[in-house]
Amino acid sequence: MLDGSKKLKVTLVKGTNCCRAEHRATVRGLGLRRIRHTVELEDTKAVRGMINKVSYLVSVAGE
Repeated sequence: MLDGSKKLKVTLVKGTNCCRAEHRATVRGLGLRRIRHTVELEDTKAVRGMINKVSYLVSVAGE
């Protein structure tokens, strides 16, 4: 992508203890490690799909 591509700030707002193992793996794939940890990711279809899958665990800024 170009340097001026859109970025999304994704923050983990709930813990992953009581969720499915594949959702836990998706959160780790997004680069989130602990509650209130924020990462900045490229706005791609793949990242959007991962966020959509675990939308009940994360909050997104910069949409």
